[in-house]
Amino acid sequence: MKTLTNAPFWLLLVVIAVVAAAPVALNNVSLREDFFLILMLIILASSTNIIMGYTGYVSFGHIVFFGTGGYIAFFLMQSLQLHFVLAALCGGIAASVMALLIGVPVLRLRGAYFALATIGINEAMRSFVTNFEPFGGSIGMFFNFSVYDAYGGAKNAGQLAYYGIVAVALLTVAASFLIKKSKFGLGLMAIREDQDAAQVLGIDPARLKVLTYTISAFFPALAGAIFFFKNGIIEPGPAFELHRSIEALVMVMLGGYGTVTGPIVGAIVYDRLRSTLITAPPINLGTLTINLSNFHLVIAGVLLLAIVLFVPAGLIGWLRQRFAPVRRYLE
Repeated sequence: MKTLTNAPFWLLLVVIAVVAAAPVALNNVSLREDFFLILMLIILASSTNIIMGYTGYVSFGHIVFFGTGGYIAFFLMQSLQLHFVLAALCGGIAASVMALLIGVPVLRLRGAYFALATIGINEAMRSFVTNFEPFGGSIGMFFNFSVYDAYGGAKNAGQLAYYGIVAVALLTVAASFLIKKSKFGLGLMAIREDQDAAQVLGIDPARLKVLTYTISAFFPALAGAIFFFKNGIIEPGPAFELHRSIEALVMVMLGGYGTVTGPIVGAIVYDRLRSTLITAPPINLGTLTINLSNFHLVIAGVLLLAIVLFVPAGLIGWLRQRFAPVRRYLE
């Protein structure tokens, strides 16, 4: 495939790999935790972009696959003592099968109807898990620390989780790049621009959309499996937090939807902004005290509105439009 000889493709993957290797090389646990979160956000943003950026279908409930993959993997590790890697793959496959089954009817909807349906799916799944006793019900599930003995202890398990999130991030970005540069990707973008016209040209929108939705579900499910394995606990609330889906949309729009590099840049910028707000000291205005840690979601909403109104192409899209030479390096 011609894409595999594309210099920007390999350059992007090498840059991510080298940067991700820094905490390991420096033996810096704090930096590793920061990078773990950034890489997880890159996975969520890039996987959302595969369905949203390439087909134009805005999914407000994409986090459902994050939680589903996490729960399936956690259950397999806890109940069947399945190895972390195999359990994560099972979680990813289960989420993809779920996306395939719900995608067939749901992707017939368009616009706001599809967006509302994805929210409903996420809330329905959270309600189901909350009342499903094998998954711990509303309390969730947690590991006994002896589970980590098979991986050389909790410390080694944490390192394994980091290597896993790096691998999944690279895989997600690679898949996004390969899809965009393929004939399959051209069909998706034709659907995004005008679905009816694309169908007249011989493209099968129903098949392509379902396949794309299925692919995009695999990566957040792997990320969920890794995240909850590292934490040692999983609960319905954190597993299916709707605001994570909204944050993914903000990251995609901030960086540039429909681009490969955009979600990566959006994830990094958003994470730094959120971290700054969460750790910022309270602002005292006489008798009024403002705690900025409670406002990062408000600012995310305002930021999304500002992007849609003034920079709809996002940071990478704006650079590609403004400076022609960067187009060959920023996909």
